[in-house]
Amino acid sequence: MIVPLSIISLLGLVCLALLASPYPFLAPGAVLGLVGVAMLYRKPGWGLLGIAALVPFEGLFKENGLSGSKFLGLALILILGLQLALHQIPATRLRSNIWKPLVGFMVLYGLSLMLSENMDLSQTHLRELTVGLILFVITLLIGRELDLDLFARLMTVSVATTCVLAMFSARYQEQGRASGLLEDPNTFALLIAFTVPLALLLVLRSPNLLQRLFWGGGFILLLGGMTKTESRSGLVVLLLSLMIGLYHYRAQLPRIRPRHLGFAMLGLALLIPLAIAVMPAGYVARIQSLSILSAGASAHRDESLGRRASYILVGSEMIRENPVLGSGPGTFPLHYAPTGYAKAFSANRKMGDLYRRAHNTYLEIFSEIGVPGGLMFVGMIGLGLYNLVRARQLWLQRRDWAQADLLTHLGMSFLSLALFLMFLSAPNHKLLWIMLALTSVLRYDAELAAPREARS
Repeated sequence: MIVPLSIISLLGLVCLALLASPYPFLAPGAVLGLVGVAMLYRKPGWGLLGIAALVPFEGLFKENGLSGSKFLGLALILILGLQLALHQIPATRLRSNIWKPLVGFMVLYGLSLMLSENMDLSQTHLRELTVGLILFVITLLIGRELDLDLFARLMTVSVATTCVLAMFSARYQEQGRASGLLEDPNTFALLIAFTVPLALLLVLRSPNLLQRLFWGGGFILLLGGMTKTESRSGLVVLLLSLMIGLYHYRAQLPRIRPRHLGFAMLGLALLIPLAIAVMPAGYVARIQSLSILSAGASAHRDESLGRRASYILVGSEMIRENPVLGSGPGTFPLHYAPTGYAKAFSANRKMGDLYRRAHNTYLEIFSEIGVPGGLMFVGMIGLGLYNLVRARQLWLQRRDWAQADLLTHLGMSFLSLALFLMFLSAPNHKLLWIMLALTSVLRYDAELAAPREARS
């Protein structure tokens, strides 16, 4: 308890200093900080859960210098650093098979940074990416104590809450499309697609009807929020994720009796027309516009698809010009702005409309960092998916269906996140780096369970 006492003494001195300063009203905040740090010292996993649950609410704290997630992050860095120094957490927890591609990626990232066409943009990009790297290390250290059922509950409640705000208030919409408390409707759709498998897991695991109805209501809110985002990519990713879930539970299909099938058909007959009736007309039109892809994206027929095609053309040209180390992290907008595409797709010729990101994380990495760095980044994502698949296989071999179901739903969420990176520029997304570390933790736990069972 030496460390907690030292922290208490330090914060006590801070409180006294604040009381004696011209800002005595800040002293209660220091007391609350003291309580929070003491709790996090004993349960650091709560801090990581809090960071994940606050992701949908980041727009509320954008103007604040110290938000809730920043406080939790700084507190975890301090606490885990002290616990590592005092050997209260074994350094072996940092072991992960993600490190090899990650180190390779960061070496290539550093070389690209040194040769960047715009050092200011690249340094800003590095600062944003550093947040994800810190979360990766934090998750490796405390991921084994993480309550994954609580993680699913917190994510479902937080994202469903923002769905309610987005569906019933124009304040949380952007040009009629729901964006929640975030800036981009597609970013909001990513969170929904990530959370839907977790909400389904809660529905299936609920011990009684009341809880099942509660989590089922959250699931319906998530689907409603997805329709309000009018995100075509979100719909495609969500449907693919649900198909994977159906494949996982295919062994339970023989348990469905004829009367159950009749109720299911009746429910579909009622829900499908209702969903079509309440679905925004703009969303239906956007979904129908996907049919033009077979004839090639045309800016005259669909401006959004034409804009995305222009990103691919500019990114491909950047890769041809600098295939090894790219043009530097964060420099894609500098290449896109001078093109005719930027002027053609700009509504008001403002700086934000001309200097656009690639809206595709993989394309952005390949064009800004180079092909080798892009392959390392894709390798990390692929290795994370393999970790979840391998862990699920191990639990299935031991007939631990509950753990296998959990791995399936987490895999659906991570796959949704990985697929959505093709439609968003988000290499620093917090959930991405938390899940990357969590995949290796879950695989390690699954592999460690076999020797324990053999000994018992």
